[in-house]
Amino acid sequence: MGAAYSTAYHVEPAPVVHNTEGYATIHENVFHQPLNEPLSTFSIDVDAASYSNMRRFLSQGQKPPVDAVRIEEMINYFDYDYPQPEGNDPFSINTELSSAPWNPKHYLVHIGLQGKVIPTDNLPPSNLVFQIDVSGSMSDPNKLPLLKSSFKLLTEQLRPVDKVAIVVYAGAAGLVLPPTSGSDKQTIMEAFDKLQAGGSTAGGAGIHLAYKTALENLVEGGNNRVILATDGDFNVGESSDASMERLIEQKRNDGIFLTVLGFGMGNYKDSKMEILADKGNGNYAYIDNILEAKKVLVNEFGGTLFTIAKDVKIQVEFNPAKVQAYRLIGYENRLLNKEDFNDDKKDAGELGSGHTVTALYEIIPVGVNSSFLPVDPLKYQQNTVVPDAAKTNELMTVKLRYKQPDGDTSKLLVNTIMDEPTAKTSENYRWSAAVAGFGMMLRNSEFKGDITYDQVVSLANGAKGQDKNGYRIEFINLVKSAMLLN
Repeated sequence: MGAAYSTAYHVEPAPVVHNTEGYATIHENVFHQPLNEPLSTFSIDVDAASYSNMRRFLSQGQKPPVDAVRIEEMINYFDYDYPQPEGNDPFSINTELSSAPWNPKHYLVHIGLQGKVIPTDNLPPSNLVFQIDVSGSMSDPNKLPLLKSSFKLLTEQLRPVDKVAIVVYAGAAGLVLPPTSGSDKQTIMEAFDKLQAGGSTAGGAGIHLAYKTALENLVEGGNNRVILATDGDFNVGESSDASMERLIEQKRNDGIFLTVLGFGMGNYKDSKMEILADKGNGNYAYIDNILEAKKVLVNEFGGTLFTIAKDVKIQVEFNPAKVQAYRLIGYENRLLNKEDFNDDKKDAGELGSGHTVTALYEIIPVGVNSSFLPVDPLKYQQNTVVPDAAKTNELMTVKLRYKQPDGDTSKLLVNTIMDEPTAKTSENYRWSAAVAGFGMMLRNSEFKGDITYDQVVSLANGAKGQDKNGYRIEFINLVKSAMLLN
């Protein structure tokens, strides 16, 4: 007999990849009754990281985790066509009222801020410190290689009056490029080319060195900013969310702002990145591809890097003679106590040059029956509407406070919205409503009403405007992708 040959092959098992991405739990805002809670107070949010992170999941054929969907960041990913401010204040306030697409018996209130556009030549000199994570977890192609390409795009935007230093951190932190003029782009580019990933992640040590470098080169009246680029997976030294929060709160008092750029997947720590940006007088973007890097660091260069108003807070008082209940859509991680509005020591969000910020309230008008009003009448006290409230046609009063970038005292602005809904809505209104509706569907929100993917697509198609960068048509295609995943 001939020799017997085995046809069995030894196959190595595929390595197990553990997904350790971290997201802060979002407890969705509910409806409140003005007679019990007349005030709604929150900090503005110009971050857009949640949108590009959501896009990353949908592009890979999967729904994003519910807590990765922050609806206000989805809305604020897009620019809106608001008028430039005309007075001395650095932003204009724009409001609109109509019916909510997902529940036509309810109102939807649209509040939009437009930051003043400052031409690049008129922007103050920048003192920038690039704080770059070069730990082993950053070796993937969508991490350090994409990061280096992204920062090269930013470097091309720098002027001779700007200066850049580069701090890297892995097992330890080090200064790899001392402050260098924006005119010496070759030296800055060469410093990026030499970066390699390896080692553990001492995020706290890196932050200390980055802020120390920025403080030593502080430009009075200039734009002093640390730009942190990482996957957020800190694991050496100060690394917990609480310790990082305290560290950043301490550092922001030196007049240095923070931009956080997130990269990667699998071990991505969104919750930590959001805390750093929120507490560090900063903004936060997630870079999932080179086009997003171009959007954040080139197209929105001024808004990302140059603050025109800080600690911007909004407080809304609702007229109970007109409003049976109200709900702020999104901003769950930005809610403030009502006392915080007048307290200038309380931190809030920053607005950059040319940035827009949009917030939406859903309102149940008086006289509309709703299952969202389960609260029984109070037994020991009686809240009543004051006679003057019943006589006026005011629906709500919007108050804003902001400080100059180098100021300590806030200024108050007041805007009244009348109970005069319009049937002919703007593209701004319809687009924000479409994005909010999609966000509620991704979250499987109890408040999404009867909205459908087809309705979101139809609403968005009728509001995409010129869309010169294609961001809005991309959104419409994402909605269609999500529809196929059901």
